Amino acid sequence: MGRAMRKSAPVLLLLLLGAVAWYASYTTTILVWELRKLLPWLAAAAPAALLVGAPALVRSLVRRRRGGGVTPAAAGGTVALGWLAAVVGLALGAFWLVYGEYLQDRAYVTTMRVVSDPVPELTARAPYLVGEAQAAPNLGDVTGEISDVSYLPDSDRFAVLVERRGWLTGYEVGLVQEVPLGGNSRAQQRCRFDESASARIGGWFTHNLGRKISAERRGVRFSGDDAYVYCRGDTPVVVVPLKRQTGILVVTERPAGVALYDGGTGAVTISDDPTKVPGPAYPISLAARQREGTTAVGGFADWWFERSGWDASEDGANEGNESEFTLRYRDGSGRSAYVTPLTPQGEASSVVAVSVVPTRHSGGGLAPLTVHRLSPTWSSPQAIAALIKAEYRDVCCWNDDRVFEVVPTGGSTWTATLGSEQSIRYRVEGRGQINGREATCLKNAEGVLVRCAYAAPGSPEEQELQRREQQKQQEQATNGGTGAEDLTRYTDEQLAELNRRLSEEINRRLKEQ
Repeated sequence: MGRAMRKSAPVLLLLLLGAVAWYASYTTTILVWELRKLLPWLAAAAPAALLVGAPALVRSLVRRRRGGGVTPAAAGGTVALGWLAAVVGLALGAFWLVYGEYLQDRAYVTTMRVVSDPVPELTARAPYLVGEAQAAPNLGDVTGEISDVSYLPDSDRFAVLVERRGWLTGYEVGLVQEVPLGGNSRAQQRCRFDESASARIGGWFTHNLGRKISAERRGVRFSGDDAYVYCRGDTPVVVVPLKRQTGILVVTERPAGVALYDGGTGAVTISDDPTKVPGPAYPISLAARQREGTTAVGGFADWWFERSGWDASEDGANEGNESEFTLRYRDGSGRSAYVTPLTPQGEASSVVAVSVVPTRHSGGGLAPLTVHRLSPTWSSPQAIAALIKAEYRDVCCWNDDRVFEVVPTGGSTWTATLGSEQSIRYRVEGRGQINGREATCLKNAEGVLVRCAYAAPGSPEEQELQRREQQKQQEQATNGGTGAEDLTRYTDEQLAELNRRLSEEINRRLKEQ
């Protein structure tokens, strides 16, 4: 028995060491990341501690000299100098911590360009809150809990990732569904995870997806909010954009490929090719950090007093999804970007610029960040929402209807969607403040023009309204003036417009009586 134990001891030790190494790959990654974040603090603390200890060292030397019978000359001055060194050390340490944050912001905007070119044409999509609200009603007989809702720009669909209930469990199902701005299409696809694929983000022990990723590539981490799911046939695949750290005293993050978790086999593969996934491959959290770094576009004093750069527009109108809107380019190239309306730092709330970061980027460096200055600028999203309710009160906002996301859609234009969480009915498009007034036009969900409160001069909406007016005059002339017209030829939007004008005219005449 003892001989058998002695023979098996090395094998057991090797197995134990292998298990520790496998388990530690994830733990040591977290430890190294957190320690590297503390390096600037340690760099500030070292000289500060040295100088703070200077008075004690001086006092010790003074006591020794007195103990030896020697009366030091100007001992009081030496002690005062030691205390001065302590104060200077603390001040330098505090300054380095603040200046280090400035340098970190500067490191994130090394790829930034500020241009006056128009924002590229972007395609409007259903609001994120609508896609999120329509996830649960379409899950069917699923008992798990929704952990993530993401927009997949390549297919213009929303992806829903559902966790299986329980401690030592993974995901249950992935749902990819179409939530169109207009039309009745509601295409959807559900793909179930095999029970053998029992890992998930934030799971326990061996059921932790982060641990599986660390076993494939050491030194990388991720943000859970960056992950999403898609269906590859009947097999769900969880996509996790990865990040790595760089720098010593100024520690920042960089992209590090994507991890693909197969929901059928539980296997994890790492890819550095951003085209391998049908959605974003660049971490949205990293794009947000780059955008936040625009506050350091000026000097240190400008950064400290918040006199330069931009902030995301967060006045409450886009509550729930206020920045990094994932939108497709309208040129049919299949490209997409994270887009954020920006306001100047301070009390001003008007939107003066738009930041654009691509959702795919090759290489290990930061993706290019482009800040487009707007001309004309917009009112704040909150003011735009209030304007929509005032100018189009016949269609907004009754019962559960509301104004959803105000998002950039190219040039200086923006698009806001109107309706409820279960049905988008209209959209309002604006072209910024022209002659002191926000130019807005109401369209149905499919994008067909209904009317304009104020059409921008020379815009396609103004041209369409002029064409309709000319057509109307021609029809009246054909019918012999203002005679009766065949209302059956009117579209729903034209009838609604006629009804609105009729109501306004009746109200006007009643007031005159």
